[in-house]
Amino acid sequence: MADPYQNNVYHQGGGDSYGSYVEGGGHDGYGYQADYPTQEEDAASDATEGHDEEDQMYEGEYQGIPHPDEVKAAQRAARAKTRAAGSEVSELEELSEQYEDIMEDCGHGKFQWTLFVVLGLALMADGVECFVVAFVLPSAEKDLCLSNAEKGMLGLTVFLSMMVGAFLWGGLADKVGRRRCLIVALAINCVFAFLSSFAQGYGFFLFFRVLSGVGIGGTVPIVYSYFSEFLQMDKRGEHLSWLCMFWMIGGIYASFTAWGIIPRYGWGFSMGTEFQFHSWRVFVLVAALPAISSLVGLTFMPESPRFLLESAKHDEAWMILKQVHDTNWRAKGQPEKVFTVTHIKAPKTAEDEFIEIQSATGTALQRWAVRSLTLCKLVLKNVASLLSAELRFATLFMAIIWFCMAFSYYGLSVWFPDMIKHLQHEEYESKVKVFHRERVENFHFNFSLENQIHREGEYINDSFIKIEMKSVKFESSLFEGCRFEDIRSTDTVFENCTIRFSRFSDTDLWEEKFIDCKMENTTFEHNKQGCHLDTGEENDVLIYLVSFLGSLAVLPGNIISALFMEKIGRVKIIGGSMLISAGCTFLLFLSFSQSAIIALQCLFCGVSVAAWNGIQVVTVELFPTSKRATAFGVLNALCKLAAVLGSSIFTSFVGITKVIPILLSFTALVCGGLVALKLPDTRDKILQ
Repeated sequence: MADPYQNNVYHQGGGDSYGSYVEGGGHDGYGYQADYPTQEEDAASDATEGHDEEDQMYEGEYQGIPHPDEVKAAQRAARAKTRAAGSEVSELEELSEQYEDIMEDCGHGKFQWTLFVVLGLALMADGVECFVVAFVLPSAEKDLCLSNAEKGMLGLTVFLSMMVGAFLWGGLADKVGRRRCLIVALAINCVFAFLSSFAQGYGFFLFFRVLSGVGIGGTVPIVYSYFSEFLQMDKRGEHLSWLCMFWMIGGIYASFTAWGIIPRYGWGFSMGTEFQFHSWRVFVLVAALPAISSLVGLTFMPESPRFLLESAKHDEAWMILKQVHDTNWRAKGQPEKVFTVTHIKAPKTAEDEFIEIQSATGTALQRWAVRSLTLCKLVLKNVASLLSAELRFATLFMAIIWFCMAFSYYGLSVWFPDMIKHLQHEEYESKVKVFHRERVENFHFNFSLENQIHREGEYINDSFIKIEMKSVKFESSLFEGCRFEDIRSTDTVFENCTIRFSRFSDTDLWEEKFIDCKMENTTFEHNKQGCHLDTGEENDVLIYLVSFLGSLAVLPGNIISALFMEKIGRVKIIGGSMLISAGCTFLLFLSFSQSAIIALQCLFCGVSVAAWNGIQVVTVELFPTSKRATAFGVLNALCKLAAVLGSSIFTSFVGITKVIPILLSFTALVCGGLVALKLPDTRDKILQ
């Protein structure tokens, strides 16, 4: 009988449930060979290299500690023994075990670190996106003349668009491919972020930021799924945790560049009154650089071989795995290491194949419509499968944990700086100067007025020329024969005043600033009106400082969680961090000054990041390859929804009470932490 694996032929028999890529003649078991040279080859290597690492004494040998290679060999032998014992092993489990063996022999080296940086930049872009709108609003609201309702709508819709993007791209990544979807998602983000920086009206700016959010929303579910499929089991938890650091770097990058660019309002140019390009628009462009860099890097990266195997593309998967193997061992100075995998088994996925329409059938638009409809059905079917019997509890538990963590984290992240602003405002108002029944005649005001209340005053033949008025209120006052010229004002109003024989020239004191006032023989000349005339503090440095410190505080938690993810375990890190974070919120009852809030925000962020790292690692490990990105996308979309709810609810209590936000965050974190302790430990679980 002829050998079906002869002549390096790709073979997939009609009655065989496996597809095999073969190189060489071996076909027993996995068709898998050891990756170590024979004794003669080893001797030849010694003669040429003059050095043999295997001959060196392993430092743990005297303590009886087994060599890592021996541990891996023992684990592989145990898996082989389980199969030989005749226990039922599904096709996907068989592929998972073989893929783990292959990744162990490929090693962890140059290829993974290159991919780490490329995907890290994509994750960094997601972190930047969460800060962009908050940083540009103080300036953008003047250029775009935004009302409070429009500002709230902008922040809300950007998060909702990221939610849609997470769901959309996560589902597509399991059917179209991780790399392909990530490239398209980042390209959408880059294009519309660029266009948003030039948008002159609120409508276009909102539209472009929404589409930009849809693009960047897909990065988190794809990045973690993509990178995990290039990692062996004992490296997975640690290196996925290191990858999380890029989100923190994104926050630091955003706050640092905003701090350096936006306050310089002179940066930019204008073309008449129709086109303005100020410094905040420069920041929007700079904020897109991580996404652009990642997009360029991805063009040199291959698709996930695990995804390709699930899609029955064995030839492509084999070539990529060989590339990973050769890249790593050459970088380690061992180019003689040969990729000895001779065949990879994978189950057929015929039911997931797209319906192909022959070119003679219908128009191009009809063929595209049918393919798109088929793809949508497959994605929705994959989403529905998350509630199947074998995944139902994993999906439910992770949904609770994601929601509780995001509700508390994003709610407090918005509440902390809002509370600081509220405390600043209270302190500012406590220093207000009140003038009662003052009478000023023939006086020239050539100095600015700030934080003052003038009640029942009389101003006769006075002149207010080239001054600024900030937080000034005139109540029940009389102005007679006064001149107001070249005035710029912020939060300044005239209420129930009488203004006679006065003239307003080149001021921004328009009709809305006169409440129930009586005008007699008063004229307005060359009146200036527009939101950009507001002289208020355009960019409070505290906004950038709080965000910068909060992002920087994440660093210790990131390092600790990465180092101990494998030693302590994901479940204990998630549960412990969430419960400790809950305790941090109660410290808010002890002190409520600005410095205390900043310190507690840093503490909260530093502790909670360990929980985030564990949550993302467990999400990758709990779900199989065919549903991994879909599950991550659904859960990340739920995270964005929780963020919208948390930030909306928490901010509504600013200036009213601090008890409810603290209790809400405490309850959410405790519930999420207790549920997390019920999760299975996935440390020693092969990626399914």
